[in-house]
Amino acid sequence: MPQRRTVTSRSQEPRQRFAEEVKSLREKSGVSLRQLADQLGWDWSTLGKLERGQTLGSPEVAQALDQHYGTPGLLLALWELAVADPTQFKEQYRRYMLLEAEAVSLWHFGVSSVHGMLQARGYARELIAAGGHQGEELDRQVEARLGRAALLMGDGPPRFRTILYEAVLRMELRDRQAWREQLEDLIAVGDQPNVTVQVLPFSAGPFGLDSTEVTFLGLLGGRTVAYTENAHRGELIEEPSSVERLQLAYDSMRDLALSPAESRKFIGQMLEEVPCDPST
Repeated sequence: MPQRRTVTSRSQEPRQRFAEEVKSLREKSGVSLRQLADQLGWDWSTLGKLERGQTLGSPEVAQALDQHYGTPGLLLALWELAVADPTQFKEQYRRYMLLEAEAVSLWHFGVSSVHGMLQARGYARELIAAGGHQGEELDRQVEARLGRAALLMGDGPPRFRTILYEAVLRMELRDRQAWREQLEDLIAVGDQPNVTVQVLPFSAGPFGLDSTEVTFLGLLGGRTVAYTENAHRGELIEEPSSVERLQLAYDSMRDLALSPAESRKFIGQMLEEVPCDPST
């Protein structure tokens, strides 16, 4: 089981941090640039440019290095922050992304969208495009978001629970086939032993987090932090009493949610309601 990394004192500038982590992981493995290049079948000079911050490569490069070093999602998260518009990611979100890659457990409530780790390609593309991205930047953002799912795969993945408000499941995509694929993916991912998917139906009535998208990260050492967000801003919450209040609201809401088995059946019924594309 790969050891989850702790926050370090290295650079908080995303591009430089990416380069530092790539170099640090290679040095800790005890191999030279040329030896690593031989192991991966890459050009050693390209790896050298990554370590010097002269290039960022592609999301596929970050994913391949994560797989090689047994750090699922860490380098990809840093790559995503490094290539993004720096005005788009405040310091708190940068810190959240690093903590997400280190978490041993995650609890999520989605009031308006599926968590990024569970988004299918078509769903992610429509959501990111709705935020104003297009062209090559849209493609990069989609690949980076899809790569976050690697955190839930492989050896020793974190435990992940998501509770989705029924409104999330009622918001159809323009591309009906992509929407079918998203619903199918939610059913499939719920079969993973480390993932739990639940639905909070409209019939549950009012609940404490009715306007709050929140993710709790359980970290090594037993500490828990929370990240709340809406369409305009996000906030990383680390103060214990504030996190505890959010957790109490989350626990009360979980009591109102359908069981995992009932949620699977609920999503399956919704899938039956989505019209099939007659061209397929």
